[in-house]
Amino acid sequence: MFRPLSIFIGARYTRAKRRNHFISFISMTSMIGLSLGVLAMIVVLSVMNGFQREMSSRILGMVPHASVLGAQPLDDWRPVAAEALKNPEVIAAAPLTEMEGMLSYKGSMQPIQVSGIDPAEEGKVSIVAQHIVQGRLEDLKPGEFGVVIGEITARRFRLNVGDKLTLIVPEVSSAPGGITPRMQRLNVVGVFKVGAELDGSLGLMHMADAAQMQRWAPNQVQGVRLKVKDLYAAPQVSKAITASLGEQYRADDWTHTQGSLFSAMKMEKTMIGLLLLLIIAVAAFNIIATLIMVVNDKGADIAILRTIGATPAQIMGTFMVQGSLIGIVGTLIGGVLGVVAALNVSQIVGWLERVSGQHIFTSDVYFISTLPSELQWGDVALICSAGLIMSFLATLYPAWRASQVEPAYALRYE
Repeated sequence: MFRPLSIFIGARYTRAKRRNHFISFISMTSMIGLSLGVLAMIVVLSVMNGFQREMSSRILGMVPHASVLGAQPLDDWRPVAAEALKNPEVIAAAPLTEMEGMLSYKGSMQPIQVSGIDPAEEGKVSIVAQHIVQGRLEDLKPGEFGVVIGEITARRFRLNVGDKLTLIVPEVSSAPGGITPRMQRLNVVGVFKVGAELDGSLGLMHMADAAQMQRWAPNQVQGVRLKVKDLYAAPQVSKAITASLGEQYRADDWTHTQGSLFSAMKMEKTMIGLLLLLIIAVAAFNIIATLIMVVNDKGADIAILRTIGATPAQIMGTFMVQGSLIGIVGTLIGGVLGVVAALNVSQIVGWLERVSGQHIFTSDVYFISTLPSELQWGDVALICSAGLIMSFLATLYPAWRASQVEPAYALRYE
């Protein structure tokens, strides 16, 4: 079968056992370094994707994806919800009233955001019902001023179901100070734990009780909470709905409250990816050193090839093939091992915990107790492409050096 001269000789040089074992060692080191770099990037980016998925599902499963809020309290939220559900991006809608205040218990205080909800409708737009660890969401009854708090808040105040605490909310008044605190005694009817900072900053109460604290009618709410298909389309969806409803409504979405967190996670993933890319760059520089030493070692062979008619382009192609093969094999090995490790990283960490007897991720310290991983084939393709491109670029200078060897000079001492 016909094969180009450059590919035939380059592949043979790669397979041949060199007289200089140091060159062989450097070649193997370059291949291993490239494999480790690709493996590390795939595993680390997959773990970061897993963390982002967990944080998205937990935090954005609790906070509204989008909200349609009225300039005045809504007497009936259902027409607004019906209008919102006409948008194909909206999955579900539920009433919502939000307040900010302070929780007080035995002299200790902490800020909190309280959401007035309808327990019968909340399950359509929130995951809180699946994360109740004490009590029940259905125990929020109108007029009883029950509250469901997060696990961090309950642990900080040492609260259990049945305990009572005080909610302090600011109220605008005609007093000289302009704002006076309003206090309400609340009864803890449930505790939720989603494994995020919301466990210490969010509380839930019945919308009728929230309306009473705001001095509204029992059936009045602040707005409607929406659950959408595409989280990143939430700003456009909420704006389109408010535009159809009129100027007396305004839009809000998760990017206003949680956008900075997810922007920081995205930037962190980018920066860590760039830092890990340096490992691949170091391995590519090793390929340069390997090929330069091979060119010096094969000076006589290059001269002979030139004297029998090989062109500089063929000589250059020969060493480009040799260096590229190192990059291809190293990238493929690292890619396969990285995919296998990323798919089984949770099991690997669990095995290490069982062998060492130590918990790497404990629920008392971290928001999650396992190491999540989400392999994205787009990341794998990007990482492997970067490894192959760097390996190819690393061959250009040594191959060009080889093509410039003068036969008479190389054979002078042979």
